[in-house]
Amino acid sequence: MRILHFDCFSGISGDMTLAALIDAGVDAEAIRSVLASFGLPITLEIEKVKRNGIAATYVNVLAPDQEEYRFLPDVEAIFAKSAMTARQRDLALAIFRKLAEAEAAVHGMPIEKVHFHEVGALDSIADIAGTAVAIDLLGLERITCRSVPPGSGTVKCAHGLMPVPAPATAMLLKNMPLAKAPVTGELVTPTGAAILATLVNEFTEQPTMTIERIGCGAGKRDPWEQPNILRVFLGHSNSIAAASDVVTVLETNLDDVPGEVIGYCMETLFAAGALDVFTVPIQMKKNRPGVLLSVIATTESVARIEAILFRETGTFGIRKHTATRSKLNRQSVVVQTAWGPVQAKRGWREESSILTPEYEDCARIAREHGVPLREVYLAVSLASR
Repeated sequence: MRILHFDCFSGISGDMTLAALIDAGVDAEAIRSVLASFGLPITLEIEKVKRNGIAATYVNVLAPDQEEYRFLPDVEAIFAKSAMTARQRDLALAIFRKLAEAEAAVHGMPIEKVHFHEVGALDSIADIAGTAVAIDLLGLERITCRSVPPGSGTVKCAHGLMPVPAPATAMLLKNMPLAKAPVTGELVTPTGAAILATLVNEFTEQPTMTIERIGCGAGKRDPWEQPNILRVFLGHSNSIAAASDVVTVLETNLDDVPGEVIGYCMETLFAAGALDVFTVPIQMKKNRPGVLLSVIATTESVARIEAILFRETGTFGIRKHTATRSKLNRQSVVVQTAWGPVQAKRGWREESSILTPEYEDCARIAREHGVPLREVYLAVSLASR
């Protein structure tokens, strides 16, 4: 299992994250190529620096100040016309959505009305998009993070002097373990908090892993108390402990949509990367029978899944919440039977394991050889023992 661990002992920001990932070996030119496709005046300046004697990479985004505010649809339009892959775009948009949701909650306004006065600037667009590209290029299966030190004192922002962590940052840090630090001031920026809230599967001081590479990303400040760097550990884990991840559950109630449309919508959602889609019959207002359509999706695919639900069902609203999912470790295997090889899925946790035949492969065998499907399932089960 390929794993990345955020060792943010001195906090985290967008530029520190991007710098640490580049320092860990991500190709900076691949990131520059994507940023160039935005058609914006953005230049990445990358240099080696030292923070309290530790060598690190520093990323400085050169971009002019712009007076106009950007809203979430503006950012979505920039990414839509870019050279980003679908996964990179979904991941970047998921981070921006986390920011927008936090700002909307703090200021009591709809998410579409939130303007990115702090994080919609060109440097933040570069930090978030660059991070999304880097994470995608690393091909990670799991991301963990230690406890997060937000800092202390006050910070000056667009709305005046604010306590640390700032209100939006505090919203994003919900459900994360916090830690103290000897340095005063803001150690976690809203962008840094949104990155963690979007990417991290588990918060642990140190995962069980074999470290292959270490990346150090430097922040702008250079306090004497401790090195202002974000350290990332990149490696792999062979642990057979049960895995877990964070998913988003999207739900909508439908009482005026034909069954054929719902069926087509479900197929489209699966094709778009939904982890699971299911319906439950419900009784709605005025005693009308309806359907509860639920989708389980990865964080980075939420924007794509949401767009399909609105487009295909005509619903007026979608409920969303995140959930932690415990799951078995899994592996695709091939089982030899009297009719040939059959694909199956092996799942395990500690000392117990299960094997589930893949339906499509079993159905193909049953049709080709004229045998009952249940016999194919039984043969796969017996052959795996």
